[in-house]
Amino acid sequence: MRFKLLFVTIMVSIFSVLTGQAQNNSGEEVSRKFQQYSQRAVQEKLYLHLDRSFYLVGETMWFKAYSVNAATSKYMDLSKVAYLEVMDKEQNALVQTKFSLSDGKGNGSLVLPSALLSGNYKVRCYTNWMKNFSSDFFFETEIRVVNPFVKFDPNPDEKAKLTYDIQFFPEGGHLVKDIESKVGFRAVASDGKGFYFKGALINQNSDTLVRFEPRKFGIGNFTFKPESATGYKVVIRDRKGNSFTYSLPEIKEQGYVMQVREQSAKEIVVSVTGAGNENVSIFTHTHQDNRYTETKALVDGKVSFTIDKNKFGDGISHITVFSASGNPVCERLYFKRPSKDLMIDGKVSKDEYVTRDRVVMDLSTSSDAGIETLSDLSVSVFLADSIQTKDQESISSYLFLSSDLKGSVESPEYYLQKNNKEVDVDIDNLMLTHGWRRFQWDNVLKENITYPNLPEFDGHFIFGKVISTVTGEPAKNIGTYLAAPDSPARLYFARSNEKGEIRFEVKEFFGPKEVTIQTNLRQDSTYRFEMANPFSKSPLSSGLSSFQFDKTLENTLLTRSINMQTTNAFLPKWYKEAKYVFLDSLAFFGAPDEKYFLDDFTRFPTMEEVMREYVRGVMVRRRQKEFHFIMMDKLFPQTFFTEDPLILLDGIPIFNTDKIMAFDPLKVKKIELMSARYFLGFSASTGIVSLSTYRGDLAGFELDPRILVMPYEGPQIKREFYTPKYDTPVSLQSRIPDFRNLLYWVPDVVTDAQGKSQISFYTSDQTGHYRVVVQGMTKNGLVGSKTFSFEVTRRNL
Repeated sequence: MRFKLLFVTIMVSIFSVLTGQAQNNSGEEVSRKFQQYSQRAVQEKLYLHLDRSFYLVGETMWFKAYSVNAATSKYMDLSKVAYLEVMDKEQNALVQTKFSLSDGKGNGSLVLPSALLSGNYKVRCYTNWMKNFSSDFFFETEIRVVNPFVKFDPNPDEKAKLTYDIQFFPEGGHLVKDIESKVGFRAVASDGKGFYFKGALINQNSDTLVRFEPRKFGIGNFTFKPESATGYKVVIRDRKGNSFTYSLPEIKEQGYVMQVREQSAKEIVVSVTGAGNENVSIFTHTHQDNRYTETKALVDGKVSFTIDKNKFGDGISHITVFSASGNPVCERLYFKRPSKDLMIDGKVSKDEYVTRDRVVMDLSTSSDAGIETLSDLSVSVFLADSIQTKDQESISSYLFLSSDLKGSVESPEYYLQKNNKEVDVDIDNLMLTHGWRRFQWDNVLKENITYPNLPEFDGHFIFGKVISTVTGEPAKNIGTYLAAPDSPARLYFARSNEKGEIRFEVKEFFGPKEVTIQTNLRQDSTYRFEMANPFSKSPLSSGLSSFQFDKTLENTLLTRSINMQTTNAFLPKWYKEAKYVFLDSLAFFGAPDEKYFLDDFTRFPTMEEVMREYVRGVMVRRRQKEFHFIMMDKLFPQTFFTEDPLILLDGIPIFNTDKIMAFDPLKVKKIELMSARYFLGFSASTGIVSLSTYRGDLAGFELDPRILVMPYEGPQIKREFYTPKYDTPVSLQSRIPDFRNLLYWVPDVVTDAQGKSQISFYTSDQTGHYRVVVQGMTKNGLVGSKTFSFEVTRRNL
């Protein structure tokens, strides 16, 4: 009995010690798990520089993408494909395209179709890897589109009643009875903008406890100590005298409250208040990097942590308080302005130009540390007519501020002003009222978490599912082939998993194509395919602002419409049509062992004669009234394969040799042979016989009806921006009208070792005020922007 009592006492003591260690090390354990999570859940950010923010249907939207690692703010070469959508207020994707990324950069263009109605739209951009996380952190920017060919209401929301929404955000996340808290609030009208009001917090006895009003953009805070869990309400009155009543968030009987305040220019203090004297841990990080943790015990329900600001990275940091059991109980955002900026300077050779004049533009970059070499810049030059909207958000404010906040931030550039105490207060209020939710702590604390959407590191993914036509169920372990009629041939193989899913990783697959998907029809003939849409189905993170168009600008709109149509009509044909040129002219199987150009030989009327007389590496045999090809294995001379080789026609697998033999040989340009066993993914073929037609379009060959043929658009083929040259007297006197609104667009300007670069272009026939917008980034992660302008007047004849 004494032994049992002693054993129980020892076990209780050990458990107490282990529990105490777990409590003391809860912050370190969170840090360890967070580090593991960060290694798996790499955060990718995209910023898109658009050439303008206002378009007519029929105009081309040009864009440059910057892909960065959220932890380091440097270029991220993870994804090779990005997805771009133009979405309306009903969350419909009206235009979709894919474009290529390389070394964290990419660019492309999109013609806005005439089917778009006049209104505001969101341009959204993301990668396949970003689809694993909340769509709140996809890149979004608003554009305005006008369709002058369809009558539209210039102010559809003019008669709509303006409504308000106000939300309250206790610092740390919770209101707790008998603990004083700072409460942030954000008041937004139905037009998406913050509004001014006067507010009062009233208790159950109708006593006014606090009076408050917003500082900037409808955002502010007040301090409040709830003495009961219910009975409080907030009454606000707008400028027109209208009153509205709102409720506070739930007030807890027990819990934790945190407060963050500036201690000095180098330190902040995080105060935590709760019940008891248990240990609490504080954990901070900036974009999942610059991690810091510390554990202290509550004394009389209170504890403070002093943190050096150098432990925070640039931009938004996340401060979380954990209880002794390792559960997150409070969280708060803190903003630190970037310590270094990329300063971009730009100037033109003169302040005023004439039409069809040469513009020489000098660009230079520098930082607080000196000259920044190899900066990558994108430049847009456009006519700032009277119907232009506000400029797009800069790359600096997006990457360091907006991209880490849920919802829309009104005038984000305002918050990046330096050495302004008023702005410091406003940005702290912004941190109080915008939630940072790139992850959920439940996911972080899990040991194993998987992500269904892999990064497209080496090529575009095409997804689908194999379905049995007999059972209607997904079919597993079925080999499938994907190809498109093309030259040189490109063939892809995938085998279905337990759920019948297939994934093709396609390389050098660009532009619109007609793809074919099939099984080996010699073996599997009872399957059909369901191909997946690669675009995200998630909603927009924020709504669109009200569409308005000034009725007095009707003539200006007419002029721009005529100019747009004229520009499109006189655009050279070679700029309208883009064709991808393969870097490698060889087919997917490499250099063939034998190659036959049939025009070099006497033409025979049947394919059987061609194969028997010319093609030495293939023997033609008939078994059971069917043709078969027999090939010799070049690795083992005098050894013949017993199975038919893989037969391709313009890259499409053909499993019926009789149909190939019935094909007109006059339509075949060349025949290539691969005389060895060839492995493609998890498939193996006993040699390859590849036939190519003159145009690479199957030349009328009728495919098996069991093959799925569907249009599919790969990442877009890059188009070159057209800018005419007026460098000779003949071109200067050309009668071809030049009414370009977008004067110049160049997505890749690289500065030299001295941080300098020079570009040149010619003005059009349109006079007026031209704006230049430059966005840029260095390999070290410094970002910056620059806006300036110049004038163009009429040339004297």
